[in-house]
Amino acid sequence: MKEIKAIINAYDHINSETNKAAIATVVRVEGSSYRRTGARMLVTDDGVWVGGISGGCLEGDALRRARLAMAKSEASLVTYDTSEDDQYQIGVGLGCNGVIDVLLTPLEIGNPMNPVELLKSCMAERRQTHILLTVMRLEDELNGLKAGQMLRYTGEESLVIFGTLQLELEEAIQQLVYKGRSAPKTFELPDGGEMELFIEILPPEVHLVLMGHQYDVLPLARLVKEIGWRATVVANPQKVMQKLFAVADALVAPADFDTILIDRHTAIILMSHDFKTDKYNLPKVLKTGSSYIGMLGPRVRSEKVFNELAQEGIEISDNDMERIYAPVGLDIGAVSPEEIALSIVAEIRAVFSDRDGVALRLRTTPIHERD
Repeated sequence: MKEIKAIINAYDHINSETNKAAIATVVRVEGSSYRRTGARMLVTDDGVWVGGISGGCLEGDALRRARLAMAKSEASLVTYDTSEDDQYQIGVGLGCNGVIDVLLTPLEIGNPMNPVELLKSCMAERRQTHILLTVMRLEDELNGLKAGQMLRYTGEESLVIFGTLQLELEEAIQQLVYKGRSAPKTFELPDGGEMELFIEILPPEVHLVLMGHQYDVLPLARLVKEIGWRATVVANPQKVMQKLFAVADALVAPADFDTILIDRHTAIILMSHDFKTDKYNLPKVLKTGSSYIGMLGPRVRSEKVFNELAQEGIEISDNDMERIYAPVGLDIGAVSPEEIALSIVAEIRAVFSDRDGVALRLRTTPIHERD
């Protein structure tokens, strides 16, 4: 989300009278690659770009090709094959050993249907998972659709333009939604031709709700901001250090906790450093849809909270216990507030990615899921 926001910001500052622009999007990855599908780079004809599609090896060539796409006002699909031992192949020196398809789409600045404007409309809405359909390859046109065009999926009615492909496309979308991943798909057209679509599942940014006002909230909020997640601090505004106002996306008084939009992409951290406060807050946050609830402090402290709540008739179900991470964070030997923030963020990323957080050298399968 941070990259998309940066691209939107840069796009909004383009002078359409003097500059042209294009968007480069990674739409297919086979094998290993530094960036995955959905990575983007905004390019202007004066050589400026924002975002990235690789670790730095492909951007220069993509810039050149994007300029050509702007000049022709025509989208193009470029394949970079770093798996071949060819000294003339762009990016082969990285040793990524993968094949990457990048779609270069010239932008009509201000057109509400161009890809960046559609991304902007997604960001402007309340937190939800968006589904975007981008035509990667199409020889001619299909009901006005052409290569490079992006559409938003909002239900079966939004697929009418695809004609006889509607049912097959709906099934493909639901399969990817279930998996929670983006992927390219090829569809056979009635005339025997083919159309390739990049079906992108775009979930909302990760949201951290930090319940506390002590000094260790600040480094955690700063790290969240740097990553591009969203941070909401729940605390008495009169007790919060001034620096936090510039870092947090929102500051909410404890009495207004119920006004916070909390979903399964939200993590809540109980970090008040006050036993009674955390004990009071735990049953309240368990009523939300948060997938991750972290509690700062040693295990004996959290167990005491559980036991006292049980004695008061507040039982925590097995399903709820699965959501509670206490002590919060990964075991990396963190000592300082900044290191503790790192361990917490790393654990949240692992949980939301359905990973166990072990060292990558111990992983026996590829880092990223492959078809």
